[in-house]
Amino acid sequence: MKRLHRLLLAALCALATQSALAHGKLLSSTPSNGSTVATAPAEIRMQFSEPIEIAFTSVKLLGPEAREVATVMARADKADARAAVVPLPSLASGVYRAQWSTMGHDGHPVKGEIAFTVK
Repeated sequence: MKRLHRLLLAALCALATQSALAHGKLLSSTPSNGSTVATAPAEIRMQFSEPIEIAFTSVKLLGPEAREVATVMARADKADARAAVVPLPSLASGVYRAQWSTMGHDGHPVKGEIAFTVK
């Protein structure tokens, strides 16, 4: 019986440790990373694996020739706490890189980049 208790305790500790180490990550974006779009997108939408803190979410958009494109702050999707939306100005043809950062509710910062091309 003691052995069963020890096994159960070890299993619970392993599960708790695994959950604590699981941080949010970007699941998908629109436009998607590496995509080519025929029409310039009106926004960038990012879907994360867990709810994010929108106050700590930012996106820096670099356009053709690595010039920064002025954007407004990211906003929360009212229907989904795991999504952020960044409205975009009119974009010309070229390659764009959206360098993003956010924070999950666990306080862990996450960052990455989404690259896409507008034809």
